[in-house]
Amino acid sequence: MPLSVGVLKEAFAHEARVALTPDVAAKFVEQGVALHMERGAGERSHFRDDSFKSVQFHSSASGVLAASTVLLKVQPPTLAEVDTLPSGTVVVGFMQPHVQLDMVRRLRDRKITSFAVELIPRISRAQSMDALSSQAAAAGYKAALLAANALDKFFPMLTTAAGTIRPAQVLVIGAGVAGLQAIATARRLGAIVEAYDVRAATKEQIQSLGAKFVDTGVAAEGTGGYARELTAEEKAKQQEILDRHIAKADAVITTAAIPGRTVPRIISKQAVAAMGAGAVIVDLAAESGGNCELTVPGETVVTPNGVKILGPRNLPSELARHSSQMYARNLLNFLAPAIKTGALAIDWQDEVFAQSVLTHDGQVRHAGTAKLLETAR
Repeated sequence: MPLSVGVLKEAFAHEARVALTPDVAAKFVEQGVALHMERGAGERSHFRDDSFKSVQFHSSASGVLAASTVLLKVQPPTLAEVDTLPSGTVVVGFMQPHVQLDMVRRLRDRKITSFAVELIPRISRAQSMDALSSQAAAAGYKAALLAANALDKFFPMLTTAAGTIRPAQVLVIGAGVAGLQAIATARRLGAIVEAYDVRAATKEQIQSLGAKFVDTGVAAEGTGGYARELTAEEKAKQQEILDRHIAKADAVITTAAIPGRTVPRIISKQAVAAMGAGAVIVDLAAESGGNCELTVPGETVVTPNGVKILGPRNLPSELARHSSQMYARNLLNFLAPAIKTGALAIDWQDEVFAQSVLTHDGQVRHAGTAKLLETAR
């Protein structure tokens, strides 16, 4: 069957990204793929319709869905979108299956094949497809800028006629892609940066960016690039040392989150109470419950002792142009191995497809999601 790829306007109110950009559209066309887009799909990320070449535009979402054999998404498809998709359609995007169980059921029942980009295995061959990493890089960069903007101090040291201004002290908790980007950005802005991660292997990466590694004596190397769950004893030891560093920081950026799991509470209200007036916390895990006990998703909380706690939502969307470019390339790199002479031929023996598939042929193929559906009955 000839391959036709469709892209809609994202339905989520706070989503400005788009799953296809002009440069990636051109590469799909080179591979014999027909492209269909809803009018204005790229406008919020500043990609005008006329910047897309060889793309057929439709005035409604239904027109795109009817013409597409593959649907590319940023956010999960709505139930209405799923209901409009012909049986056998392939959907690729951030599916958030752990919180979108109704959508998963509908995809299964309508025999839609879906791939969740957050399930793509973190192996060397799949680095160019790793949407979690590309979007985390945007979030980490933006988090450092938010901290600098909210802080009532300069980030860099300044030597002026009025005296020398000491640089700000920044603590980054979590040294995954978002954390490392936050470290690099805060350092570029001139702050003195410390960073902590339970994975001891990140020490070299942290130091290579000019930051000091906070050594708590607790290491928790896990699988798939993530940290394992700490024991109660390890958590207490880690917390005691971290709290001391939190108390002296001007800005703290927390990035500890694993898709589909409860995020760890790292900053207690007692730790916030020990921070100085005017200090800032930027909690990148706000949407998943927050690494800070006092975080409110989507809001800025100011505590009685004058600490600002920012709980931003969907930071990559605030850098929609570059976030979209990276994400669209991730999707192209994911699909390209399955595009053969303008048609889609998925190799189910390929671990990238086998591990990232969510639903296929009327079944939920991801074991973790299938288990959630069983317990939710």
